[in-house]
Amino acid sequence: MNKIVYLVLITFSFIQSALAQHNHINGKVVDETSKLPVEGITITLLPQHKTTVTDENGSFTFNETIAQITSISFSGFGYEKITLASADFKLDATVAIKPKMATTLEEVIVNSGASAKQQNQISKLDIKMRGVANSQEVLRIVPGLFIGQHQGGGKAEQIFIRGFDCDHGTDISLNVDGMPINMVSHAHGQGYADAHFIIPETIESVDFKKGTYNAEKGNFNTAGYVDFKTANSIDKNTMKLEGGMFNSARMVGVFNLLNEKQKAKQRSWYLASEYNYSDGYFDNPQHFNRFNFFTKYHGKISENSFLQLSASTLQSKWNASGQIPDRAVDQGIIGFYGALDPTEGGVTSRSNFNAQLLTTLKNHDFIKNQIYYTNYSFDLHTNFTFYLNDPINGDQIRQKENRNLLGYNGSYNHVSYIGTTKITTDAGVSFRLDKINNSELSNTIDRFTVINPIKLGDISELNLAAYLSETFKFNEKWTLNAGMRLDQFFNQYHNKLATDPTLNGIGIYKANANIVSPKVNIYYHANKNTQFYIACGRGFHSNDTRAVVVTNGKEILPPAYGFDLGTIFKPTNTILLHVAAWYMGLKQEFVYSGDGGIVAITGATKRIGLDGSIRYEPIKSLYVDVDINYAHGRYTNEIKRQDYIPLAPIWSSTGGIMYKNKNGLNGGLRYRFLSDRPAIEDYSLTATGYFVTDAVLNYTQPHYEIGLRLNNLFNTQWKETQFATETRLQNEVNSVTEICFTPGTKFMALLGVSYFFK
Repeated sequence: MNKIVYLVLITFSFIQSALAQHNHINGKVVDETSKLPVEGITITLLPQHKTTVTDENGSFTFNETIAQITSISFSGFGYEKITLASADFKLDATVAIKPKMATTLEEVIVNSGASAKQQNQISKLDIKMRGVANSQEVLRIVPGLFIGQHQGGGKAEQIFIRGFDCDHGTDISLNVDGMPINMVSHAHGQGYADAHFIIPETIESVDFKKGTYNAEKGNFNTAGYVDFKTANSIDKNTMKLEGGMFNSARMVGVFNLLNEKQKAKQRSWYLASEYNYSDGYFDNPQHFNRFNFFTKYHGKISENSFLQLSASTLQSKWNASGQIPDRAVDQGIIGFYGALDPTEGGVTSRSNFNAQLLTTLKNHDFIKNQIYYTNYSFDLHTNFTFYLNDPINGDQIRQKENRNLLGYNGSYNHVSYIGTTKITTDAGVSFRLDKINNSELSNTIDRFTVINPIKLGDISELNLAAYLSETFKFNEKWTLNAGMRLDQFFNQYHNKLATDPTLNGIGIYKANANIVSPKVNIYYHANKNTQFYIACGRGFHSNDTRAVVVTNGKEILPPAYGFDLGTIFKPTNTILLHVAAWYMGLKQEFVYSGDGGIVAITGATKRIGLDGSIRYEPIKSLYVDVDINYAHGRYTNEIKRQDYIPLAPIWSSTGGIMYKNKNGLNGGLRYRFLSDRPAIEDYSLTATGYFVTDAVLNYTQPHYEIGLRLNNLFNTQWKETQFATETRLQNEVNSVTEICFTPGTKFMALLGVSYFFK
């Protein structure tokens, strides 16, 4: 029945397209410097003050005729505003706009044409004003998102957002240039999202939305999604050297590979490379090293088509101090930065290829086709319980996998009119195939000596999906978006271990499931400075294939239901506010524990909360940002005071102040605050909060920059990640359940020098 409904919606889309009127005013906007299309530019018709924004193809359309207008203006964050008289504008014209050297909050526009993209302007503003100094700052760009590292820098961070402990990505969808970062059925945990292969200097923008409200987004889009977009072109070459405390060093190079003549033909090709090394602030040196390489080509291959090709590779290796129990520190067995098992650590690699083709049709519709491929390996050695299960050899585990990931995304975008109502149709299909060889969980000694195999097998997981999203802009005040998404999963596990306690012997186990996810978003543009919105929708995250086959496919795609009520308000040119009240409910789900190789059942949960953001520019050289978030989460089927959600954040806040002087001196202070929160269902153990401050100071000139970064400016002793864990230390008779933690960084200073050239 659900599939029939979906087909009816698609049929309706084609019917309304056939009835569509001709779009009289249309054109394209390109960057004057790079000659490439620019998304998100606001186009305003005068005197009607009717607005729209350019799509990712740089295109825009109106139903009016030239005779109905006197002029047309083009404005956008980071660009000079221009206005053309109607007599000077030609239909289907390409308009070039000039980038601005300096950007201000005044350029951010609250308009009805960009209803679903207002949050993107906030992220672009933050990137321009704050910068992205390291790989962890990549994720911290998202307001209300917290991260915690607990494996020495080489492992994906733990993510917290909207009252969710997302582990390493279970409840948040992360993507870069349309390619998924999350790994399904990962050896360490479902949705594992290691974004360290992204070089921060290549990031152009971050598109994010909290909640379950985007039809294009499927798996893991419960608490929200984050899409990173790398730059299609760079305006200058960069060489950077950075070094500092704890034997830390970083080298970065970003270089253009094509000349100005090729740029004039709307072609760009650049490469970027990064190397990191650090012993870290732990007593047990990390010997952490990471190498990244990235290259991207973006160019016009025909009058109506752009081709984008990119490739990247990551290689990383590290030692880790792991998680240590409070009593080991309290009793003086180790220090606050010590380690109980110095053999912990890991090695990982990821290589990607990504190809995208954007084709514009004669009626200004456009089609996107994308294929991507990832080859990935992971080998992690940890010890969370020490001597709990094996008093002789210890409890060290090895989690290992080798993966090939192949995917396709295709979409069709069409703009039409019925009367004065503008209808934007976005329809798409996708598939993703993960083939994982020899996914392993074993007890080991000194990393590589296996003493007890727990799980071993091959995983095949196929996700087919289709979606339809219709946006109705009735007038300059009201916009409605309605979407529907269908996901089908095919799971297969080839068990190679006869002693696996969860399955009936060696063999192939299969399970299939599907889910339909409707979405509705309503936007009310009260005036040029104020927008209100209501959003509701259904989302989901899949469960690990090894959990799916154990449960014979029952309840393997538990839905999540979300609701948002919010406003974006710009009372003055120098203040921007975003406030949202929200609700999220999740049904019961089966969870695969990668650390134990077992299937656990968690009950239904509900969360309500408030998100608030402010951006303020008291003077043009000073930028202030503050994000404050509150979440109240509980299990719905547990008795009171036994219903706390472990590690769910309650109060959190980030913010900072950034100063930029025309003479090149710039710098700022940033803080992050996370309150105490329950570590266990009855709140008998507390994960203690923290307040940490960082600072940066730069002197920037056209051809060079000298910078100083200070992490944990006041040398606060804090616990970055915490868990309630049952452990037994060597020679202890009884086990103890208490807080185990990874300490956060000490005071750390890093000095960097950058050289810019054409």
